Amino acid sequence: MALLVVLLKIVQVLLGVATWIILIQAILSWLIAFNVISIHNSDAVRQVWYALQKITEPFYRPIRRILPDFGALDLSPLVVLLILYILSNIIVPAIAAQLFIAPVI
Repeated sequence: MALLVVLLKIVQVLLGVATWIILIQAILSWLIAFNVISIHNSDAVRQVWYALQKITEPFYRPIRRILPDFGALDLSPLVVLLILYILSNIIVPAIAAQLFIAPVI
């Protein structure tokens, strides 16, 4: 039982890390889109941008297939954040609560 609790805590941490990665990638995309920072002049920004794209693209791709095309507006990060929120604040705590309920004899 203790192993399952540790696994749930690890899942909770990973969901939090994924949330922060998606938020950072979304903010960076806005900064690039509005020419606040440029990926053409800075190798460090370009490397961070490509690394974040490689990390987040597997999350976005299935959702982009389902969502209709909104042109320049990409709602897939919002949908992924919503899914992560549901997993982190509803599903994982519900599983943890089920682990601590004593069986009725």
